[in-house]
Amino acid sequence: MKMVIAVSDEDVIQHVEAAEQDSPTLQIKMLVNGERDGWMSFERELEKTEPSFDRRSCEPVTNDDISLLYFTSGTTGHPKMVAHDFVYPLGHIVTAKYWQSVQEGGLHLTVAETGWAKAVWGKIYGQWIAGSAVFVYDFERFDAPALLKVIEQYKVTTFCAPPTIYRYLIKEDLTKYNLENLKYCVVAGEPLNPEVYYQFLKMTGIKLYEGYGQTELTVAIGTFPWMEPKPGSMGKPAPGYEIELIDEHGERCEVGEVGEIVIRTDRQKPVGIFKGYYRDPEKTAEVWRDGIYHTGDTAWRDEDGFYWFVGRVDDVIKSSGYRIGPFEVESALLEHPAVLECAVTGVPDSVRGQVVKATIVLTTGYTPSPELAKELQEHVKKTTAPYKYPRVVEFVTELPKTISGKIRRVEIREKNQAGQGE
Repeated sequence: MKMVIAVSDEDVIQHVEAAEQDSPTLQIKMLVNGERDGWMSFERELEKTEPSFDRRSCEPVTNDDISLLYFTSGTTGHPKMVAHDFVYPLGHIVTAKYWQSVQEGGLHLTVAETGWAKAVWGKIYGQWIAGSAVFVYDFERFDAPALLKVIEQYKVTTFCAPPTIYRYLIKEDLTKYNLENLKYCVVAGEPLNPEVYYQFLKMTGIKLYEGYGQTELTVAIGTFPWMEPKPGSMGKPAPGYEIELIDEHGERCEVGEVGEIVIRTDRQKPVGIFKGYYRDPEKTAEVWRDGIYHTGDTAWRDEDGFYWFVGRVDDVIKSSGYRIGPFEVESALLEHPAVLECAVTGVPDSVRGQVVKATIVLTTGYTPSPELAKELQEHVKKTTAPYKYPRVVEFVTELPKTISGKIRRVEIREKNQAGQGE
């Protein structure tokens, strides 16, 4: 790395300067909208430039060159650097036009930090190509009423956010806001619990269209405008993606069987799939081999071809011979009015191997107690298979999350392994 361009934010600047001693190739530090010793000014340097630019003086860029690097979310381990080429933006035509359903002349809002790949999913490429303006809304701490006022005031037409945002929105009195310009809403980042879908539909009349992808991909599976959503389902494979489910032996799964989501790239490579992990061929080879990309996510497919998320391969709980996906248990818990957010993980157990643990954030008006824990356990037993109920319940004030708002189950699992919070 030879150059760093940073915004004039004290935290960002301090991180760059702290890392400088470990970056011997760094030659230039440039600050946007700010002045600081040892840094060049972006604005002053811009004034010195010539009004015209001769491309012939530069080495030509090809489609195969790296256009950007993104870090994975780090929900199950350390983040990896994902390299995308210059064809990547074209893959987001499907994301914006045919999943988010952005409108020519419309105004689209995606809630996502720029440190998350969802920012380019919803703030740059596909939306502009499809002719929609993009609304950027920054906040230090999420505030549902403030977001709703923004949507109302600026007449946002299409909206995309992770399930966490929708879980908070449905706790508000949405009748206080004029949302008549809001025509289409989508959700991604984590699987959507059906209860959130039904509550949002009841309060707004708007169906939520779920999508599935990764930092390494564009929208690979989605509920598109021509489909009737199945609440809790990710939808069907997106154009250009050849999706299969395989078991632990590499065999194709039948309808109803849980398997890993893999993408075949031997016959055709989807537009927008990543080049590989930057400077990490070993990690790339772990997930992408023999013309098949392994997502590390598990799901099952119904008789209509809709895919239903189960969990990360690392998230699946193995208890007394049963394989329990956390999403189903979380969805059951979220149907109870006391539960605002929850994360289901496995706790080591000498008899069963693992038992199900629920880490729960309560809604306003509810207080942690053994009685409430028992009530939630009984609720899960009635809502889903009895063996899936959480034998361990922990109440917390907040769940650990990534910058993108995804729950960091790996952090909870590490605490479980250390014997904390049981």
